[in-house]
Amino acid sequence: QVQVEESGGGLVQAGESLELSCTASTKYLDLYALGWFRQAPGKEREEVSSMSRSGKKTHYGDSVKGRFTISRDDVFVTAYLQMKQLTPEDTAMYYCALARGLAYDDLPVRASEFDFWGQGTQVTVAS
Repeated sequence: QVQVEESGGGLVQAGESLELSCTASTKYLDLYALGWFRQAPGKEREEVSSMSRSGKKTHYGDSVKGRFTISRDDVFVTAYLQMKQLTPEDTAMYYCALARGLAYDDLPVRASEFDFWGQGTQVTVAS
């Protein structure tokens, strides 16, 4: 069992930036594809971004393309989500997740492929 923990959430003003971090209780983060999800009150969970084990392939949800950037540092066993030009519509609980068993350059295609999830970090964007 891998423990996942997000950090970096908070309250920001519209237009500002925020970076989320995700750490995992494993020495081998390179065995896992990464994903960031979010869920706002009353809304379904949506995938924000994902990254392959190699780091060469990424996917972004339409609502965050061009504003959010996913990255990973396997040496420090940390994943990041850089968020820019935040809007109130980005307000949500953000979750980091790890998917095992995928090929090096494959992206997860559905939430059910993720095996380990964090408890989430709240991001609130004030208008």
